Amino acid sequence: MKAFEFEHVSFIRDKKALLNNVSWRVDSGENWAILGLNGAGKTLLLQLLSGYLWPSKGRLEVLDQVFGQASIPDLQRRIGWVSTALQYRIKNWETAERIVLSGKFASIGIYQHYTEADLDRAKTILKEAGGEALIGKKYEVLSQGERQLVLISRALMTEPELLILDEPCNGLDLFAREKLLAQIQQIATQKNHPTMLYVTHHTEEILPCFDRLMLLKNGEIFAKGTQEELFSEEKLTKFYGGPIQLFPLQDARFAVYPK
Repeated sequence: MKAFEFEHVSFIRDKKALLNNVSWRVDSGENWAILGLNGAGKTLLLQLLSGYLWPSKGRLEVLDQVFGQASIPDLQRRIGWVSTALQYRIKNWETAERIVLSGKFASIGIYQHYTEADLDRAKTILKEAGGEALIGKKYEVLSQGERQLVLISRALMTEPELLILDEPCNGLDLFAREKLLAQIQQIATQKNHPTMLYVTHHTEEILPCFDRLMLLKNGEIFAKGTQEELFSEEKLTKFYGGPIQLFPLQDARFAVYPK
């Protein structure tokens, strides 16, 4: 069963194709990483996928809903999108578990009635994501990495069928990044985890659990396949447009540097 499929999708603005002829299928339960430099079109791709933008050309189907026939608000409730931009909208006095709980209502803050069972579930999700120590802590005292983990847990509160992690390690120091990546790996290996997309322009963040990779360049798919197929100096030299060196890291990860 597929999670989504782009069929010859383009997005055109001011007569310029910012995304061009994208064809890409992801099946339910798969974990993909999207790798691209700044300006490659990653954010546009996510906005199309989440229904915030509409394809100029082509056919887009997400979670069995075809754009043009689907209720976009209903579809968006089935998708979790975690971005650092959301951090700046959270109130400092909210506790970690209440922020997670707010995901149930797709709101910033809680204005609806909730039960103790709802709150217990929010705590359980936070624990399963590796954030048990954050329960009871106010947002203002959380580190950048801890805030990201809370927002990921918030997205999981609605049991999304598709979870998008949009450059979640931005602004993190080395140790905070590695801790958050370990927690993402933990989520990705849970039974019945959502289909996951990890978006980045740093190869060293791509975990083994994201075993499928799509390379996006200048608004077009440069290549897609397994990490084993695409993580080669020859392939990545063509992708980056200049000579690179590929350095293996621990846990089957790789770093790329200019040669």
